[in-house]
Amino acid sequence: MTPTLSLEIPGNQEYRALRSAAGLSLMSEEGAALGLPASWCSVCVRHAGELIGMGRVVGDGGLFLFVVDIAVTPAWQGEGLGRRIMQALMDEVHARAPARTMVALIADGTAHELYAKFGFKLVAPGAQGMLLRLS
Repeated sequence: MTPTLSLEIPGNQEYRALRSAAGLSLMSEEGAALGLPASWCSVCVRHAGELIGMGRVVGDGGLFLFVVDIAVTPAWQGEGLGRRIMQALMDEVHARAPARTMVALIADGTAHELYAKFGFKLVAPGAQGMLLRLS
């Protein structure tokens, strides 16, 4: 059975479980309950009903968008699912976002190589990404 990709928001528990399995930081249940429904766009990849990949775009929809939560469970990594997820998200961005919308992301490790295929460029040294995580 081939994995299926759909525009949908993952459930709170499966979202948190996939982030953990994919090596991303753990998010709180409260944060997921508030944040997931506010997604501008969300993609899920499922195999036999199980969430094996996901990605979201968040933001105001007109000025700024941020690509987040690109994750694929380890058993399915290397199968091109990250590229399929990004393609679906970027198709939505190009179809729905106004001209001159700024679309950003933070690339972990070598993920910038995938994102470059979609037109993203490293901004350093002209700008530096910054992050504040509330504890």
